[in-house]
Amino acid sequence: MSLDTSRAPVSNTGTNTRGSTATRFGDTVAGTGRAGTRRRRAARRWWRRNRRRVRRQWRRVRETVTPTGYFVLGVAVLSLLLGVAFGWVEAWFVAIGFGVLLLVGLPFLLGSRAYLIRISLDRMRVVVGGEVALRIDVENSGARPALPATAELPVGEALREIPIPFIGPRGTATVPVGIPAVSRGVIEVGPLTLARRDPLGLVRREITWRDRHLVHVHPRTALLPQGSAGLVRDLEGAASRRLTDSDLSFHAVREYVRGDAMRHVHWKSTAKTGTLMVRQYEESQTARAAILFDAVRAEYASDEEFELGVSVAASLGLQAVREGRERFIASQWAPGRVRPSIDGLEELPSGTPAQLLDAWAELEAAEDALPIERLTRGLAESRRPLSIVAVITGSVPDPSRLRRAAAAFTEDVRVLVVRVETLADPAAHLVDSCTMFTVGAIGDLPQLMVRGGLT
Repeated sequence: MSLDTSRAPVSNTGTNTRGSTATRFGDTVAGTGRAGTRRRRAARRWWRRNRRRVRRQWRRVRETVTPTGYFVLGVAVLSLLLGVAFGWVEAWFVAIGFGVLLLVGLPFLLGSRAYLIRISLDRMRVVVGGEVALRIDVENSGARPALPATAELPVGEALREIPIPFIGPRGTATVPVGIPAVSRGVIEVGPLTLARRDPLGLVRREITWRDRHLVHVHPRTALLPQGSAGLVRDLEGAASRRLTDSDLSFHAVREYVRGDAMRHVHWKSTAKTGTLMVRQYEESQTARAAILFDAVRAEYASDEEFELGVSVAASLGLQAVREGRERFIASQWAPGRVRPSIDGLEELPSGTPAQLLDAWAELEAAEDALPIERLTRGLAESRRPLSIVAVITGSVPDPSRLRRAAAAFTEDVRVLVVRVETLADPAAHLVDSCTMFTVGAIGDLPQLMVRGGLT
C-alpha cells in the first residue's frame, strides 16, 4: 500500500511537468515574434524621422570626396580585393599606400566652419577699362580658430581663387579683390564658395553663400556739344536762345516795328517810356530724335569695330537724354529678347542716362536680323513724328545701301548716317539731303558733329 501511494504522485508530477514546459516554449516563440515586430516598427519610425538627415549626411560625404579621391579609393579597394584573393604583396602595398593618402587628407577638413561672410562692391556700374573694388569681410563666429581656406568666386565666365587667412576665435579678416572691366557687358559676381582641400585634391569641404551681384560695364562715350540740329518749333518744348514775336516764354520788351501785332504791345512799358513797346519771346523748340543702331555682327569688320559702333550710338543717345529730347533709341531685335514695338526693332529704355547705359551694356550682337534698309523703312512707315534720325552701322555696307536707308524718310527729317571703321580718318560728307560721317575712334565724333553742322 505504501509503494502504490508513493508512485502515484510521481506519475502525476511528470505529466504536469511536460505540460508546463510546452506552454512556456510557446510563450517564448510568441514573445520573440512580437519583439521582432516592435523592433521593425521602431526602425521604420526612426527611418521616417531621420531619413532626411541621413541622406543629407550621405550627400555631404559624397560631395567631400573629389573625383580624384574616388579614383584613389577605387584603386585601394580593388587592390585590397586582389591582395585577399590572390595573396599579391604588391596589391597589399598599393591598398595600404592609397588608404594612407586618404587618411592623411582628412585632417585638412577639420576646423571651424562658422563663417559670416559679407561681399560689398564700391560701385555697380563701371566704364570699359575701369575696375570695381570688391571687399570680402570674413568673420569667424565660432569659439575655435579657423584654418586657412580657399574661396572660389565666379566673376563672369572666370573663376577666381581667393585665399582666406587664418582667423582666430571671434576674429575677422578683410580680403580686397579687384575686378577689371575688360569689355562691355554684364559681369555676374558670385556666389562665393569657401572650400578646404588637401594638397593632393582628394577630399574637399565647401560651403556656399548665395549672394550675387551684377556689374554693368558701360561702353566708352564722348561728351558731345549741345546741338540744335533737328529742332522744330513746339509750344510744349523747351525754351531756346532763338527769339520770336509769338510764343510762351517771355524774354524782354523792344520798340514797336511796323508789322508787329498790337496784341503783343506791353502797355505798362509803353506808358513809362512814351513809346510803343512790344513783348519778345524765346522760341519753344524740341527735337524728336531716333537713333538706330545696326546690331548685325556681319556688318562690322571686327569685334573692335562693333564696340566702336556701340560707343557712338551710346554717345548720341546719352546726349539726347541730357538735352531732354523726345527720343526713340533702338537696335535690331534678336530672338529670345523682348518682342519689338516696330517690326525688326527693339526700343532700348532711356528714362535716365544710367538706364540707357545699362541697356547698351546688355546689348548683344544679332547674328540673324533684318538689314538696316528694312529697319529704316519700318521706322519711316511707323508714322512717328521725327525731326532727326541717326543711323549707326559698320564699314561693311556700301554707300549705295546707306543712301537707300536714308531715302526712306521724308525731306523734313534730317538724316545722319554714321559709318564706323577702326582707325579710319574722320570724314563728313553731304550726300543728297543726308549727312554721312566716317568715325575711326570715339574721340572723332565731337569734331564731326561741329563740322557737319549738327551743333
